[in-house]
Amino acid sequence: MTETAVAAYEAGRREEAASLFAMAARAGNRLAQFNYAMMLYRDEAESTDPNAAWRWLRRAAGAGLPQAQFNLALLYDHGDGVRKSLTTAAEWYRRAAEQGHVDAQVNLASMYFVGHGVPRDYEAAARWFLSAARGGDAGAQYIVASMYEAGDGVTADLRQAAHWYLQAALQGDVVAREKYEVVRARLGETGP
Repeated sequence: MTETAVAAYEAGRREEAASLFAMAARAGNRLAQFNYAMMLYRDEAESTDPNAAWRWLRRAAGAGLPQAQFNLALLYDHGDGVRKSLTTAAEWYRRAAEQGHVDAQVNLASMYFVGHGVPRDYEAAARWFLSAARGGDAGAQYIVASMYEAGDGVTADLRQAAHWYLQAALQGDVVAREKYEVVRARLGETGP
């Protein structure tokens, strides 16, 4: 049923998609719960319950869907339709991050780095940024490189810094390319 709902949505048949997602959501399908919630949030589906979108999103998040957990965290992080709570946001980011959701890993790492919603903890920040870096996030790769370069939350290691600057540079980060060359020079390496 969810595949049929997705096909209807992609074909622009919003009312049919909403109906199918709602049926599958009521049957306990967490992906349908998430998609139905998103349609409600975007006013692509109608409901007489003003809290329906939040409730369906909360169900999908509680059922362990990482994207739903991330979106719920964003709501709490920004106070969008719910009472702002950085502590609650951090918990939902953590749940999604533990399942490999890269954006959640970045957001959680950032919270640890600055101490919002969680105690400031550079080691925890480094762990989560490293997870996101391994997941391919260029921004996280740059941050991990700078953490290795400075020894923030990790043991200073110029070779690791060079490695992560290069990874970010390979994704088009011009500043990372420059930092890579600077760190290589500090290591006494030259050439391409």
